[in-house]
Amino acid sequence: MTSNLLSILIIDDDPIYRKLSSSILKERFNVFTAEAPSIAFKILKSEIIDYIICDYRLPEMDGLEVLKIIKEEHSNIEVIMISDSGDMDTVIEALRLGAVDYFKKPFTPADIWMSIEKTQKFAELNKNYKVEKNKNIQLKQIVENEFGVEIIGSSKAVKDLKSQMSMVAQTPDTSVLILGESGTGKELVARGIHNISQRKSEFFGAVNMSAIPESLFESEFFGHKKGSFTGAISDKAGWFETTNKGTLFLDEIGEMTHGLQVKLLRVLEDRTYTKVGSQSQQKYDIRIVAATNKPIEEISSGKNFRIDLFHRVGTFIIYLPPLRERKEDIPELVDYFIESFSVKMAKNIKEIHTDVYEMLKNYSFPGNIRELRNIIERAIILCNDGVLRTQNFSIIESFNKPVNMNIFDTFDLEVIEKQTIMNALHLTKNNKSEAARLLNIEWNALYRRLQKYSIEL
Repeated sequence: MTSNLLSILIIDDDPIYRKLSSSILKERFNVFTAEAPSIAFKILKSEIIDYIICDYRLPEMDGLEVLKIIKEEHSNIEVIMISDSGDMDTVIEALRLGAVDYFKKPFTPADIWMSIEKTQKFAELNKNYKVEKNKNIQLKQIVENEFGVEIIGSSKAVKDLKSQMSMVAQTPDTSVLILGESGTGKELVARGIHNISQRKSEFFGAVNMSAIPESLFESEFFGHKKGSFTGAISDKAGWFETTNKGTLFLDEIGEMTHGLQVKLLRVLEDRTYTKVGSQSQQKYDIRIVAATNKPIEEISSGKNFRIDLFHRVGTFIIYLPPLRERKEDIPELVDYFIESFSVKMAKNIKEIHTDVYEMLKNYSFPGNIRELRNIIERAIILCNDGVLRTQNFSIIESFNKPVNMNIFDTFDLEVIEKQTIMNALHLTKNNKSEAARLLNIEWNALYRRLQKYSIEL
């Protein structure tokens, strides 16, 4: 036998068909034959088999039972079923149990080779799928190692949050709306829900809704066919196809235009989408998790965000408190980030002065956990002796300093308004959304004032 050939096992109690099959296949395969399941199982223990052709009618047990055992103990072996019964129920059951193909007796050499060719193509596609799935798992692990998926903290707020995540993760497709200021970890919570749900082995997709132009919405979310518009040089899968069976995270959903809200609502209600350039509708099975930094009163008022879309995405609402409302978690978060960045930067942080924790607990953190993470990273870069001191966090002092404490010496409302806006921008490190929240105005109102007073960021 030639060792570089693939091996095939023929299980058939009819000596004529067994011999016929063997003579057809021996030119391209190492062929093994068995007249009964017990003999076949012995061969499987001693030989490496790639494919099996199994008769349905066998002594000892029927072919479906043999198929079930083979797929349980040798899941990598592809099986072709063969029988003279022609019973469609048997065919369907065989395919359900993992058979690749099924053909009837009497057969011709062409019948066998067509089935073998189909099986080899299936095996190659299955191999490629497993490789890509493994890459996806590795990529997921890299993302988790980089950004973390564990919710750090032991405060009551964090315990309540974890409890809510656990409860909603047990549901198959309940939509979730996560509310919280910028930097509180909304995507982290979304990934956490995905990772403890039944969808955890499938794809998690994250889309920033404020960055999707209205003209590209259909293409980005539904995909398009080649040639459907100028520039469509190939088929493209949209987010609903890419994340099918998984979770789609729609970040900053509150920033969507009214037109995009209408389009999104329609596809969420119908649970179907149509690719650009195609006429056929596609169903999808996705959990939608959305997030916004807008307060619940604004997002549910129906003023700038459709109330029907709010109810569609907000079946289960999770509120993430800002860091200033869970300051007891700051030491734990600080330790976590210090350990993480110390490893990444190969720095040995031996000691942290207790006044560092006190200083951080007294800071308001307008940028929340994201700001804490950045401050810790900067402090570790500045630390040269392995001891973190308050001096390494001098940036906090500059944040705490008001830009101008004497603005109320004037009664000019425009001067006061301009200086107040500049103070808010300074405190939020030029984050316009956060500055608008501090000023208690809409972001577009802030934008108009920036133009009015010629304030450059």
